[in-house]
Amino acid sequence: MEDMAKEMASRGVHISSKTANAFVLYYSIFGSLKDMENAYGRLKKSRFTIEREVIRAMASAYTRDRQFFEMGEFLRDVGLGRKDVGNLLWNLMLLSYAANFKMKSLQKEFLQMVESGFRPDITTFNIRALAFSRMALFWDLHLSIEHMEHENVIPDLVTFGCVVDAYLDRGLGRNLDFGLNKMNLDDSPMLLTDPFVYEALGKGDFQMSSEAFLEFKTQRKWTYRALIQNYLKKHYRRNQIFWNY
Repeated sequence: MEDMAKEMASRGVHISSKTANAFVLYYSIFGSLKDMENAYGRLKKSRFTIEREVIRAMASAYTRDRQFFEMGEFLRDVGLGRKDVGNLLWNLMLLSYAANFKMKSLQKEFLQMVESGFRPDITTFNIRALAFSRMALFWDLHLSIEHMEHENVIPDLVTFGCVVDAYLDRGLGRNLDFGLNKMNLDDSPMLLTDPFVYEALGKGDFQMSSEAFLEFKTQRKWTYRALIQNYLKKHYRRNQIFWNY
């Protein structure tokens, strides 16, 4: 690939934006981080705009190597103010902090995102919710869910999982109804979170269990209530604790 690029240059054929982006994309998938960054540097030097799918690929490469600081530096270099990629850059920036549980930086960047005129989406909220859940920051988790309601962002399976896992992992299952009281248990389960979140933070136990339940067509309509009932029976079978949902 590099030899062909050199031959093109020797023949006076200029590399296009598509070709330059393709170089970065393929290095992000098959090459080292250094190769990828060098290719990105060439793209920048040529004053081409990095494309959405290439941003995602580079972020994925940084995530695979757990290089979240470097990922953040890359995102700032691209420019968090870019509107043509929606919330992608901001969400990846938030993820870079959430993956290392840098909660103060996570909150600071979230506020900066809102102040910059970007509206948080389901992925934005769930990046924060996953971090709050795993750090047992219950108050922050509840406030985030209230903020979702204010922004008319509907919780998905990941959001429910953040609440269920947070309470059960700390032995607070009897208080679960308080954690869920701002959420509609009779909604049909949806999975709307961008999958790049799982690359950095993985999936919670409730989400994985629920996805397995949803593969079966044993009833006409699954609801979050039904999924939670099934999960609690599985989780507490040995202790014979029953829940009324």
